[in-house]
Amino acid sequence: MATPVRVLSYNIRSLRDDPEAVARVVRANDPDVLCLQEVPRFWGWRAQRRRLARACGMDVAAGRRACGLAVLAAPRVRRVRREFHLLTPDEGLHRRALAIAVLEIGPARLIAASTHLDLADGPRLRHVHEVLAHLDRARALYSAPVVLAGDINEEPGGPSWTLLTDHFQDGYATAPAGEELTFSARDPRRRIDGVFADPGVEVAGCGVPPDESDEPGDHVRATDHRPLRADLRVPELRVREPKG
Repeated sequence: MATPVRVLSYNIRSLRDDPEAVARVVRANDPDVLCLQEVPRFWGWRAQRRRLARACGMDVAAGRRACGLAVLAAPRVRRVRREFHLLTPDEGLHRRALAIAVLEIGPARLIAASTHLDLADGPRLRHVHEVLAHLDRARALYSAPVVLAGDINEEPGGPSWTLLTDHFQDGYATAPAGEELTFSARDPRRRIDGVFADPGVEVAGCGVPPDESDEPGDHVRATDHRPLRADLRVPELRVREPKG
C-alpha cells in the first residue's frame, strides 16, 4: 500500500516580491510538504517565516536562519524529527545547507529535504556529494525514503544534476505533468529546480502547475521562480516486529 503525498518546491526570493502572492500560490496547490529556498534570513526573519507559514495554512517543520532553507508541513502531517546541516564553505560564496524533516503522513513516513546549490560548478558538485552523504545516513537512521527538492542552479545533463539522478528519480523526467521550465517566472527558459525521489517512491506526476491561485498572474507576481509540484505515492511505514 502507498500513501499519496504532494510536495511543492519553491524559491521565494526572500519574499522581496509579493508575499501574499506566494501564499496564494501555495494554497492553490495544497501541498502536504513545502520545500522552500531563499526564505528570509535577516532582520525579522523568524516572524516573516512564521507569518508565511500561517498564510499558507502550514507549520514550520525544519529550517534555521542560515542559508534561507525551510520545510513546511500541512496540519495533517506529523513531524517526527528535523535536522539542519551546513555544507562546507567557500570563500566569497554564499554558505549552502540542507534542511531535513522526517514526516509521517498517515501510515507513511518520508524524509523531506530542501537545498539550494551554488552558482559555481565546483562547489555545487562538491555539495551534492555532501548532500547525498547526509541523506544516506538519514535514510538508514529513520528507515524511510527520501525526497529532495530544491534550486539546483543547473539544468539536466550537468554534472551535479546527473549525480543526483544516479541516486534518485528526476520527478519531471519520470512522470511529466504540467510545464517543464522553472526559471524565470516572467520568461521561463531553464529547468533549474527539481524534485528527486528515492526509487521506492512512485512519482505520479511532476512539473510546474497551472497558475490557478485566486488572482491571475501570481506566478509572476510572487517571485522569480515558478513552483514545482510533485505528486508522489509513498510506501506505508513497516513496523518491525519485536524479536523473540
